[in-house]
Amino acid sequence: MNIPSRSFLLLAFSAAALLSACETTKPKRAGFPEMSEPVTEGDETRRRQLEGSTKQVARVAEGKVEYLIPRAQLASAFIREFKDGTVVDKTMIRKVQESAKDKPIYYLVGLGLRDGMFRSMAIPLETSSDKSLYLNSKAERYIITSVGCNFCYFSFEKNRIVGTTCEDNSGGSRCDLVVEETNGIFRK
Repeated sequence: MNIPSRSFLLLAFSAAALLSACETTKPKRAGFPEMSEPVTEGDETRRRQLEGSTKQVARVAEGKVEYLIPRAQLASAFIREFKDGTVVDKTMIRKVQESAKDKPIYYLVGLGLRDGMFRSMAIPLETSSDKSLYLNSKAERYIITSVGCNFCYFSFEKNRIVGTTCEDNSGGSRCDLVVEETNGIFRK
């Protein structure tokens, strides 16, 4: 097996591991159906404000994320946002929820490589009352760059990204996290 194929397989395996690592929700308990609250005028106003200042990227229907923007377009947007030659080949929206009583936060995530090193970027999404997911250009960007680590994970506290963890905890390997105040994913 040649090195590029091996790197691709490693990235694919790592992406699968991230999928399971980011999902921190607890299973629903039988006998406790979810109840939705009626939409109020304030909710409708908030939805209109979100539409005016952000871009809807997806919606949650029956517990599943439905992408409104093709993943290939999201990958291209992440590549432009990295601005350093990072090639993003995997995009996803991940739900993070520390406990059942906490409001979940959804993150738009791009995974890729630069010069053979793992890179990732996560941006929190805003959720409207109708479970639409919006990307706000004022939302912060969380960027991971690996140094000798095959795969890095985001660490969470109260559903917010607070750090990183390296997949292999061998000496000298680390994952560096940089937080930027805004993003330009869909700027023209």
